Amino acid sequence: MLGNGGESPSRYELLSMVKKHSNLIGKTVVDEEDASNVEMDQKFWHDVLDLYFIGGRESKEQQDDDLLFFVTKMSLHGYGFNDNIEGNSPYFVRRWAAKLDDLVGESSMIIDWRRSLYLNLIAHTSYSITVAICSHQSLQNHQSNQGTALSPIYKIVKTVYASPSRVNFHLDSRKEVETKPAYPDICFAVDDFDSTFDAVVLTDTDHCYCVLLNAVGGAAFPSEIPPQDNADAEETNKAKITLFSGFVSYEMVREAYDAGKSGFGSLLPFGNSAGKTDRIYMKGPGGRGEVEVAVSGVVDQSLDESGPHSPLQISEGGKFRIGAIVRKAASVAQVAAKNAYAVASSTRNADGEMVPLKCCLMSVSLPWEHIAYDLLFKVCR
Repeated sequence: MLGNGGESPSRYELLSMVKKHSNLIGKTVVDEEDASNVEMDQKFWHDVLDLYFIGGRESKEQQDDDLLFFVTKMSLHGYGFNDNIEGNSPYFVRRWAAKLDDLVGESSMIIDWRRSLYLNLIAHTSYSITVAICSHQSLQNHQSNQGTALSPIYKIVKTVYASPSRVNFHLDSRKEVETKPAYPDICFAVDDFDSTFDAVVLTDTDHCYCVLLNAVGGAAFPSEIPPQDNADAEETNKAKITLFSGFVSYEMVREAYDAGKSGFGSLLPFGNSAGKTDRIYMKGPGGRGEVEVAVSGVVDQSLDESGPHSPLQISEGGKFRIGAIVRKAASVAQVAAKNAYAVASSTRNADGEMVPLKCCLMSVSLPWEHIAYDLLFKVCR
């Protein structure tokens, strides 16, 4: 076992070992010449998982997140060999225990320890999603000159969690319908999407809907990682890795919302029902990842109650941060809807076709291999 005969490796050292033996990430066809002997050795991955998530000091301190995920071998998927574990799910879950082998018992033989290590690395990392409304001109300026600051018209940052399962919602009731395995995709869902993003409304044809997913802490950021040569410890602790970054224009959202069926590439509407809210899927840049958004037209609200115009406050230095919502969600929704309608009414085109669109982010999904690769190899910023 790793660490026998001496002090166990630190999490930073273990992560360095994982990076060294991660040549297979992203490859659907494995060429044995590309893989090291260690990378094909299930015992190596078993021992790393044991040290990283069972025996590590940090794992014991994380009392609020004690779930461990175990991926079953691909040769068993769909054949019923793991029916006694979690039905036909490609993974199963256990609560943390002091000894790994006691935790999994006889199931150890059907576990893919390499994929299980990566899945736990992803699941035990902390994430935030940023949803913003930006002008198309501002985005163009930012893309042409990366040194140009991107000033959002509106922005919300939300903590999210990585899960190998997916929750389907009924848009009319905002309630969970079912939870089913998403793996090999990883889903970052926002359960309270309707209230969290109620004031995210596209009110101008120049508006773009922007989504960013960042890894900001947890298992992929061991506390033992030394600061870079030009960074102090405080800056290192604030490091983040962007896993998904994309935007879509008002015109594209409007076209999908109106048509119900779409032939263009980056938006794929789903089930345009008789209701006012549609579920739209937006593909990420290069087809990487998928964003699920509930889109609805904002109608005029003649009744109003006084309340805050935004759940955001501006902190010192001009940066946005989430402020306290001091009114009921219903009041905030009513005020936001009326404000959006008023703005849209003043900017509608000559044909009167401008419709403010409320966009509530429901989830972001990415293949686990893309996430694992970025967590291991993408430079923090």
